[in-house]
Amino acid sequence: MTTLSAAQSETPWLWPALLAAACVGALGTAFASQYWGGLYPCALCVYQRYAYGAALAVALGALAVAGRPAWRRGALLATALAFLGGAAIAGFHVGVEQKWWEGLASCAAPSLPSDASVEEMRELLLNQPFAPCDAVPWSLFGISIAGYNVIASVVLAALALRAGLNGAAQKAERNREEGVAR
Repeated sequence: MTTLSAAQSETPWLWPALLAAACVGALGTAFASQYWGGLYPCALCVYQRYAYGAALAVALGALAVAGRPAWRRGALLATALAFLGGAAIAGFHVGVEQKWWEGLASCAAPSLPSDASVEEMRELLLNQPFAPCDAVPWSLFGISIAGYNVIASVVLAALALRAGLNGAAQKAERNREEGVAR
């Protein structure tokens, strides 16, 4: 049976690659639902995408330094922090959807110029896509997209954290073994 430690020492690129692939999958799903599914994102949805973009960038950095254990560990821990940031944004979004608290100013309807005519305002409103943050556009089993994103982000953060800390544990184990062998 292969453990996380054994898999990481044999293939140091594996966890960074899997985490990067998860980011690409999440972002791909978000963009596909927007452009093919017609699900326009609210401001908080866009911020959640930024968190996945940051996690992707750091995971790719971990992949680039996969041969350098200390750097890879640091990048994996930074990836975990990016995922936790995304989970926090998604958790805030769930609270806005459930009306537990108010959303951000960017969650409100777009502002209109005060000197615009009724026709200009109508044109602006009809041609400007807007999705309110407190509306749940899609849910499954009573859980919104933001709710599923909380779950996914926490799981991915735990995996990145485990992979990053496991490398440190491996190093400590090797140091103990070398100390015994001396």
